[in-house]
Amino acid sequence: MNKYLQVFKISFAQEFAYKVNFIMWRVRNVIQIFLIFYLWDTIFSEQGRVLFGYDRSKILTYVFAILIMKAIVFSSRSIDVSGEISQGNLSNYLLKPLSFFRYWFTRDIASKFLNIAFSFLEITLLYFLFRPPFFLQANPLVILTFFVSVILAIVLYFLLINIFAMMTLWYPDQGWGVSFLLFIFSDFLGGGIFPLDVLPEYIQSPIYLTPFPYLIFMPIQIYLGKLGTPEIIRTLGISALWCLFFVGLLRYIWNTGLKVYKAEGR
Repeated sequence: MNKYLQVFKISFAQEFAYKVNFIMWRVRNVIQIFLIFYLWDTIFSEQGRVLFGYDRSKILTYVFAILIMKAIVFSSRSIDVSGEISQGNLSNYLLKPLSFFRYWFTRDIASKFLNIAFSFLEITLLYFLFRPPFFLQANPLVILTFFVSVILAIVLYFLLINIFAMMTLWYPDQGWGVSFLLFIFSDFLGGGIFPLDVLPEYIQSPIYLTPFPYLIFMPIQIYLGKLGTPEIIRTLGISALWCLFFVGLLRYIWNTGLKVYKAEGR
């Protein structure tokens, strides 16, 4: 356990070594929130308007929750795994007395801590700038299930990004492409741009069959109180099942991929 604590400390310190990348990531998220905020603030400018089951306070809470959820779920050092494999650096990890995936999960947690801290700072500044009405969830059971859904979302995204990264074992030159594709799908289909329930039912239904809504959209729905107890239980159950499925899939891909790994770049 102590060795992973050291990995956490070193990884946290390394986050400050890539200041430009970190700042650009934060700036991108804030600009996106600006655009989404003005869009929904204009739509809900009329007092008392309710659309798609949202009033002004809930939709603006959703907008600001996106900023926090992205910091918690999408901030990840595992995005570098595909590059490490394509450059042949995977060999170094295989020789270390560490679990490869525990190592990267620890690095992810370090990255999330820093991003969460900055996201709360950004939200504080944006709140005093816009003074939006916020929906505050007071039900402790709902808050608890919300935190459980966030933990499952973190694990789910970690598994997804590593499964996509493992494709580099077979196609070393395509690592950056599959990782970028995953982020696009996760952001759009995960509810990171707009709530998925504003879409027509025939579009929503296929999306809910994928793991992506359980990364951002569903946790925020739980917090906003838009899901009843049966729906919350089903949501957490589906998230857990996706995690279990991807754990098995990742283990299979990892064991199979190591047999074809050629340490390109070394």
